Order: sequence, then C-alpha cells, then structure tokens
Amino acid sequence: MTELEVKLGRIWDLLKQHDADALLLQRVENFAWATCGAASYVNLASSTGAASLLFTPAGRWILTDNIEAGRLQQEERLQEQGWEFRIAPWYEDNQAVAELTRGLALAADGAYPHAKDLAAHLPGLRSALTPEEGARFRKLGALCAEAIDTSIRAVRPGMTEHQIAAILASEALRRGVQPIVNLIAVDGRVARFRHPLPTDQQLKSYAMLVLCGRLWGLVCSVTRLVHFGRLPDELRRRADAVARVDAQFILASRPGQRLRDVMHRGIDAYRDAGFPDEWQLHHQGGLAGYAPREIVATPAGDAEIVPGQAYAWNPSITGVKSEDTILVGNDGNEILTAIPGWPAITVKVDGGVLERPDILEMR
Repeated sequence: MTELEVKLGRIWDLLKQHDADALLLQRVENFAWATCGAASYVNLASSTGAASLLFTPAGRWILTDNIEAGRLQQEERLQEQGWEFRIAPWYEDNQAVAELTRGLALAADGAYPHAKDLAAHLPGLRSALTPEEGARFRKLGALCAEAIDTSIRAVRPGMTEHQIAAILASEALRRGVQPIVNLIAVDGRVARFRHPLPTDQQLKSYAMLVLCGRLWGLVCSVTRLVHFGRLPDELRRRADAVARVDAQFILASRPGQRLRDVMHRGIDAYRDAGFPDEWQLHHQGGLAGYAPREIVATPAGDAEIVPGQAYAWNPSITGVKSEDTILVGNDGNEILTAIPGWPAITVKVDGGVLERPDILEMR
C-alpha cells in the first residue's frame, strides 16, 4: 500500500473503534500527517491551519477558502493526491462540514460542535511512521544537524542571545526548516532555566542552543553547547554524567519496551551518576513525530516502543543537557541529528557503547 492508503486505513479503523462515520482534522500536525507532508498553516502561532480535512464514507475533502486553495492545489499538489476541494470565499463561513456530514456521527481532532473529540488518539496514529516518513525524518535530521552545527560555530563572545537565536533561525530557514522552538541561554542562564527564551544578555563564555525544526510536518529536536576557553572541572563532570544518562535512555529505547521501562532506566542512571533528583526538574523527552513530543515519557507511561518510531530524549543536569532525535530500527537505533566531526563522549554501558555529544570547546 502507498503511504496515503496506510493512513486512510488507520483513520477508518479509528472511526470504527469509536462508532463514528466521519472525521474532521483541523490541526496543523494532523493535516500534515494525513496528506503525507503538506502544510496548512499560515500563522505559526496557531495550532489550527487555514485548511481542514474531512473524511466521510462518500469521499475525502479539503475545506478551505479562495485564498489558500490555489497554493494547496498547485504547490502542495493535493488534487493529484485525490482530494476534493470545497472552497468558500474568505469572507463567508464554509458550510461544507454541515452539508457533507448531515446524518452522520462526526468525530474531530479537538472540540467541535456535536462531534466526538478524538484528539487523544491521534498521536498514536501519527507516531507509527511509514518507511516514507522515516526517509523524510532522516533528511530533516541531517538538515537540523547542519543548521545547529553551522550556527554554534558562528557564535562569539559579546553576542546577545537574540543575535544567536537569529543565526540559528536563519540557518534553519535557509535549509527549508522551520525553527518552531529556538531556545538560547548564555552563561548563568544555562543553569537557571530549562526553557530559556532568548534575551538581550551577552555571551561571555558558555552558550546552549536548542532547535526543534519542522519540515513536511515532522519535527526533529537537537541541543548543543559551546564553551569559550577551558571547560571548568565541575562542568566537565556534569557533561560526562548527562552523557551517560542520555546513553541509557537511547539504548533502552528498543522494541517491546514501554516508556516507563526507559524512564526507570534513566532515573537509575541519574542516581548512578550522582544526581538522583535532577530528573524531576524537567521532562526527559519521549516519542517524537509531528510534534516535538507526541507523548512525554513519565515513570508510569504505558506506551510500547515499536520499530519505526522516532524518539527525542533530553536529559539535563543543572548547567548541561544532551539531546538528539533517534529512529528506532529492528536491529538498532539511528541517531538522526548526529553531527559529523562533533566532539563526543564515549559511554560504555551494559547495553553497549554509544557516543554522545560533548561540549564544544572554542579557544
């Protein structure tokens, strides 16, 4: 089956499970997933797009206005994918949902009048990646790795966090990748805040760059750190420790394991590294896909890991962090955001040997 056929099958199975006849998808991530990578957004701050998808026993439609229809038809090539368009003038409400679902039990990916809300069930569908999605994820991972590598090597003392964020955004966008998360911290802010929105603080010696990049609807996450001058001993100790924790998370992310199993292995690694409580200060990551985290792992998480899924673990110890996006395979895990030539910490654990990114030292 084609990628689209696989996804249509999953949608009809979902509707059958919930006694529904039709499904309305309005969220940007669901539109991208169901159309195999098309973009419905205009305003990046909105979770719903400028076009929606409707599935009924009679067919499948794209509901949009006369502003968006041309781009979706010509550049996203959705007509060629077999979608029918219901287009309304931009100044009028589109009545297609009411007309096409009359007498049907409607479901949606969020709150919608008289519809069953199936939003909680969509991440599981989205995160079971097809081979085509896995191939796109590999391309995205390489682009995000290039963007953050080029950016961090351009950072210099005296730059503000805003200036560093501008470099990272530029490097991502010039590769066609949207920086939907662009976090920058310098010096003391690295230790103070797990989610450091950029400020006008100037870099003295230490910086952290965090990128969640989106393309074809998929999202890759990656973090790297740079230090100017000799790395302090305590920072070295923490960097080595977080690398060991990260290695445990990645090596434990194998088919048949559940998220709680991986979490408990990571929690044990924090304890063994001498930082038993740090895992409580920030989430550790989890299942990736069409959102930076489709499911955030918790010690009680019941979701099972299967081949073809992507994961982004992001363990942190105050002042340091380690983060890459991986693809789970039958024979091993592939690090999608690995940067060739980046300094590495070699970690030996029971499950094997793994190289994790070190802090880049600039002289």
